[in-house]
Amino acid sequence: MSLRRNRKAATLAIQATELAVAAPLVVAHRLSRLALAGGMPAHRDHRELTLMGAEKVAAFHESWNAMLFQSIRIQQDLAAAMWRSFWLSWLSGGAFSALPKIDLPDAALRVMAKGMAPVHRRAVANAKRLSRPGFR
Repeated sequence: MSLRRNRKAATLAIQATELAVAAPLVVAHRLSRLALAGGMPAHRDHRELTLMGAEKVAAFHESWNAMLFQSIRIQQDLAAAMWRSFWLSWLSGGAFSALPKIDLPDAALRVMAKGMAPVHRRAVANAKRLSRPGFR
């Protein structure tokens, strides 16, 4: 395993751990806020609950698009490598000495990292914002 892949995997693991800590904190804060509001939530509670729904949808779409475009980039790299391999082997008389060298595990890590980034960014920011002293 390359050093770069190890670093990417470690970064992804750290982000997943931070997300695993931040998400339950945000959920607990918002659920307790909803329970305390009762049947008639205040304007501030309405704003927070509306924000909660809107940012989930936005994070999902952002994550999905980032993963889609990263996958397309990887597929383009694979296609280009295969075409180079085909033409180099054809020009060199049929020897397949230039097979494509694409690091697929690294490509999968890049797709996961692109998908994790928007969700991680929002969850950690919400955990920081909601856990500030005086924020009710």
